[in-house]
Amino acid sequence: MSRSMTGYGKATGELDGQSLTVEISSVNHRYLDCSLRLPSAWVGLDPIVKQTIRKHITRGKLTINVSRKRALTSSRSVRFDNEVARQYLDASKELAQMIGTYETLSLNVLAQMEGVFYQEEGDEDLTAIEPSVVRVTEEALTRLNEMRAQEGRHLADDVRLRIDALKSSLSDIERRLPELRAMYEERLRTRIAELNSETNITEDRLALEVALLAEKSDVTEEVVRLKSHFIHMIEMLDAEDPSGRRLDFLSQEIQREINTLGVKTRDGNVAKIVLEMKAELEKIREQIQNIE
Repeated sequence: MSRSMTGYGKATGELDGQSLTVEISSVNHRYLDCSLRLPSAWVGLDPIVKQTIRKHITRGKLTINVSRKRALTSSRSVRFDNEVARQYLDASKELAQMIGTYETLSLNVLAQMEGVFYQEEGDEDLTAIEPSVVRVTEEALTRLNEMRAQEGRHLADDVRLRIDALKSSLSDIERRLPELRAMYEERLRTRIAELNSETNITEDRLALEVALLAEKSDVTEEVVRLKSHFIHMIEMLDAEDPSGRRLDFLSQEIQREINTLGVKTRDGNVAKIVLEMKAELEKIREQIQNIE
């Protein structure tokens, strides 16, 4: 089952009379990149939360916000930082002198400056808090992955349709191949006949040249490999394990085979089909970039 790397999940819970909320959003990323925000007193839980995330997510850029809403009987106390307030006042006086005024910071303005007043939290038992934080985080991850799975199904369906289009184009090329082989052989025979009027070329030599040309222009191996790659890509889309990286590597292999088809056939009609296949493959690769 393919999962998108884009999604959102949110869960809430209770913790000793507090309301605990975990919000997780994710977007595309080559690797797993977690940006975690915790209440300052819970910073020690950072590795635990990230370990929990790694159990459920393998790729994507995640933003995780863990917040809580305290009860009125909070253990926090408000503190005043005398030194920070003094620095604000000194700076305001210096600025007033510079612009030629006697105005300074009012009490109302000073009280709102960052760091003048702050809340100090008492020590908390992180061991007791950890199970609740992990549980709510896992609930948020479940909701996130539900959304990612839903989006992944849409991506996989679109890729399947485009693979069908590639198969159809490849079939068009296969139908063209017998005619191309006959055309190449006739051109070579005509050319050799022209040269034979000037120099003596044996029939054996003619047969050898025709065989060499046929070998150079034979795309049987490329056609077989492309069919195999298409089947493999469908299997990856249906796999339970994350397959985004493998799908990306496989799409590169498909591109190489399509390029070789165009080079070997050297036919205007086939070249048009190859261009259409390249355009379709590029759309597949865009979708694959979103798959975990």
